[in-house]
This record gives sequence, structure tokens and C-alpha cells, in this order.
Amino acid sequence: MDPAEHLSARPAPGRRRPRLHLFDLDGTLLYGSAAAVEIAQQLGVEREIRALEGAFARRELTPPQFAARACALWAELTDEIVEAAFAGAPWLAGIREVWEQIRANGEHCAVISLSPDFFVRRLRDWGADATHGSRWPEVPRAMPNGSTRYPTRPVDPAGILSPSSKVKIAQELCAQFGVAPRDCVAYGDSLSDAELFATVPVSVAVNADQHVRSLASYHYAGRDLREAYGLVPLPR
Repeated sequence: MDPAEHLSARPAPGRRRPRLHLFDLDGTLLYGSAAAVEIAQQLGVEREIRALEGAFARRELTPPQFAARACALWAELTDEIVEAAFAGAPWLAGIREVWEQIRANGEHCAVISLSPDFFVRRLRDWGADATHGSRWPEVPRAMPNGSTRYPTRPVDPAGILSPSSKVKIAQELCAQFGVAPRDCVAYGDSLSDAELFATVPVSVAVNADQHVRSLASYHYAGRDLREAYGLVPLPR
């Protein structure tokens, strides 16, 4: 089936209860990559960042520790580099189309990610109703005469999200959009999504590892979000 048929075959839900679709970013919307890795590629420090990613996956680093060590490698970071990383990232196909269909059905979609908010929030332009990322130090548009180096201030641990933060933010979004928690659908791929998967009734493991596969309602392996979204039945 053509991926577009996953959307065109789904009628508007009429007066059904609205749902809230919650998307992870790293490894979920991004195929086999993460925001930090894409930025690191632009800066020539991909190997160092992948080492940090591995330590984080093994729980040897907390989210604030990861953020602080990554920032220390990104002295030349500018907004233009972030834009290049975002534009060149390996996004799943069909993201805009899925979110357009969700909104057409009277439902809502949001992205919750431990990655830097200055990367995550760019997805609002693609149709996300809300985005939440970790509050890393903001990025200047350019380094004037090389006199300013990133970060211009230390990482604030209080602004760095954790897996449990995803559950709290999901609850806040439910209140914001008037959606019952029982009407949430989560899409994720790894350990950082496990707590959220355990609290929602419907979940989709997207190119996922062992940490969430056993928790998920549905499983998808591939590069098209329309196909993953098509696994989720419309509410009755």
C-alpha cells in the first residue's frame, strides 16, 4: 500500500473523543540518529558525541551531565549550524502529512524530547501543536569576531528533561488540550520512552530497542511515519 493511503483511508472521527499523539524525536522521528549527533556532525565532533550517547544509554551519565559535556564540545555552535543540522537530518518521511491528518481529525500532536529545545521547537513549523525539549543554553546566530563561544552560560540542570519529565509534560498537555489521559498515543524508541509507554493505553514502538518493545501496543520498523501512524486504529 502507498504510504499516503494510510492517511486517505482514515475518515475524520466525527464526535469521537479527541486524542493526543505524543512523539519522541531521537531515534523516532529521526531515523537512527539524534539531534546531538546531527549537530556534532556539523561541528566535526561526532565521535565524541556518540561516545557520550553510549554512556547515557548505559546510564553512566544523567541527562544534565550529558548536556554539560556535549555543550563543552560545541564551542563553535551557532544558529546557522543548528539550522544546517536540522535541515540535513534523516527525518522519517510523512511527518508533516501525519500531523496534518491528526489535526484534520480534531486531534492534537506534540513532541517531547530530552534533546535541546532550540532543535526540537523547529518542529512547530512542521505542524506540531506543541514541542518540549531540554532548556540548553540558547545559541547565538553568529560568533562576532570569534569573541563569543558557546555556551555563553552554564547548563542549568533544572531545565534538562528526564524520562519522568515526559510523563509530567504529557499530563500538562492533556490539561492544555482538554484530552483525557486515556486518549493518549505515544510513539518512541528507547529507554527514555519507557515510563511514558507504561502510562498511556496505546503506544507505537518505532524502530525501537528492547526497552520499549515489550511495552508497546504496536511495532514499526521503517522510515515512513505514515505507516507507523496507520497501525493505530481510530477510537471508537
